[in-house]
Amino acid sequence: MSKSLPIKFNEVLQLTSVGVDPSSIGFRTVTMESDKYICVCEKASDNTTQVAIIDLNNPSNVNRRPISADAVIMNPRGGIIGLRAGLTIQLFDIDAKKKIKSHSMNTDVIFWKWISEDTIAIITSTDVLHWSISDEEAPTKIFQLNKSIIDSQIINYRTNETMTWLVVVAISSKGNRIAGTLQLYSIEKKASQIIEGHAAVFCSVQMMGNPEKSNIISFSVKSSNTSLIHFIELGQPAPKNTPFPKRNVELFFPPEASDDFPVAMQSGEKFGVIYLITKRGFIHVYDAESGSCLYMNRISSDTIFVTCPHDIVSGIMGINKKGQVLSVAIDESTIINYIENEMKNPELAVRFASKNNLEGSEKLVESRFYQLCEERKYESAINLVASAPRGMLRTERNIAFFKSLPTEPGKSPWILQYFALLLERSTLNETESIEICQIALSQDRSSMIEKWLKENKLQYTEKLGDVISQYNLKFALSIYLRAECPSKVISCMAKTGQYKNIIIYADKIGLKPDYSYVLSDVIEHDASNSILFANMLIESGQLTNVRDIAELFVRKNMIKEFTAFLLEALKNNDPNDGPLQTMLLEVNLKSAPKVADAIMGNNMFSHYDRPAIARLCESAGLIQRAIEHYTDIYDIKRALVNANQLNIDWVIQFFSTLNVENSFDCIKEMLSNNLQLNLKICIKIAV
Repeated sequence: MSKSLPIKFNEVLQLTSVGVDPSSIGFRTVTMESDKYICVCEKASDNTTQVAIIDLNNPSNVNRRPISADAVIMNPRGGIIGLRAGLTIQLFDIDAKKKIKSHSMNTDVIFWKWISEDTIAIITSTDVLHWSISDEEAPTKIFQLNKSIIDSQIINYRTNETMTWLVVVAISSKGNRIAGTLQLYSIEKKASQIIEGHAAVFCSVQMMGNPEKSNIISFSVKSSNTSLIHFIELGQPAPKNTPFPKRNVELFFPPEASDDFPVAMQSGEKFGVIYLITKRGFIHVYDAESGSCLYMNRISSDTIFVTCPHDIVSGIMGINKKGQVLSVAIDESTIINYIENEMKNPELAVRFASKNNLEGSEKLVESRFYQLCEERKYESAINLVASAPRGMLRTERNIAFFKSLPTEPGKSPWILQYFALLLERSTLNETESIEICQIALSQDRSSMIEKWLKENKLQYTEKLGDVISQYNLKFALSIYLRAECPSKVISCMAKTGQYKNIIIYADKIGLKPDYSYVLSDVIEHDASNSILFANMLIESGQLTNVRDIAELFVRKNMIKEFTAFLLEALKNNDPNDGPLQTMLLEVNLKSAPKVADAIMGNNMFSHYDRPAIARLCESAGLIQRAIEHYTDIYDIKRALVNANQLNIDWVIQFFSTLNVENSFDCIKEMLSNNLQLNLKICIKIAV
């Protein structure tokens, strides 16, 4: 078929090419429960019965088994087959080569099929039953067949996704035509409705503007005077949904196929379409929401007797009497152009492209948007923005446009209507997230931001976090966490006093932050707790840059915190910490000599630069500490000149540690520089 057509049409397989005899190809011998496997009951060369299992992913490797059965159906996912022979039905795990369960029926099975990966539907001459593979129970009666279809040929049985609606499809001869009858059954109401129809399918349709999908049945009928396809919503609409409008659309049959009628229907839910196959091999494709016929043509000169969804392409797969396995699906690359130019329906093209997020429709959608704006149909324009493919209309320019529109009396501003619809249908993009949060903050409605955060309605980016952080650090932290911005997360935690969480978070993500930078944030926002955080870092064992932290405290002139921090960090008196011990004493000797004196008096440290500290002690007036630290006699002599300021007992004790020569030199220095004040001390030393 031409590439310009709106469908992709392919022959997936020819059954005869894999050894299936044409005489074995028919409704009663071939089953296709999914697009994965085909089962054929056939005669072997020795005239015995066998089953051919064809894996459509590997069709050349046909698995033929010597199984005698009237019918075989493969589980939709494979691995399990149902066998029917006379009144006996059995389930086998073909991979494990074991029987799962079996049951003897009281009456003939006239139709059966898998309706899920877990359940087989069984129809007898009187009842519809379901048989589960997950337990040991016998088939369970679901409802009774209506007398109007008891004598008809059952050709299909369908359920909706939740198995709350069921339908039996039957045909029968009436004069010179084939009549169709549907028995629609509601599990909830436990009631049936008889409808004229030849084929039916349940589907979930996403209507434009509705937050939830609508539960639809579509069925088709060719009667003596009408040919229609119907689209009807089942049950009540979802709470925020607009009800699905009931539609019936004429089915076209060409004059040369006046005796034709529908035989199968499948839904392509990815695109919201219904595929319909007729007895004469025509394909009809309908848009389920609008009921528009998108395409119709003949795809087979032979009857297609079995179909199933072709899930991988959201299409339909069928087998005809020649053994052709055919597939039809929407062609994403051509469908929009076809609807617009061949069907001459640009409005449907825009809606179909928007709903299905299809490429190649940008100019069409954009043109429609500008047209709506020019016509001042702003509500429709907003709807189009919300549904346009890949968010193509959700731009800064269009946000600015809706912001600029004057507010109509009694209505919300257009920009708020814009955001309300987008929030209802989707998650906002980065630009929208920033814009709506700025609006909420300007109106002092931070509670709305909290609501959007809980509902995951925003796109979490560093830029959004930066905007929010100016007003609310708690919300900003939530955004930074989701946007995976570690440095901003830690900064927010620091500013909000979550010190322990900083360490936990950094450890969790394997991050080694610059804690001096983090501490700077803590100091800026809560200086009184800075030492608490610093000590937490020490206890955690994650602190590697003690000097940086210490220098930060000094730069901030936080000497008390500096001292407390280093006293804790250096308490083990590690030889490697000599420079930091020196720093601790040096800073305190310059700013708080009494503190330095107390530290040295406690003999906590022994690895600092003693000569350097001795000089600083002397400069700070701590003569005794200076003398204790000096080793050069010339430094000691100089310091002892001020011995009158020292405890005399300590001076006498100190002299006892000197040799005679050094003692004499020191006394001489003391007397020559300050005879009056030092004479009495020197006499006591000499005695």
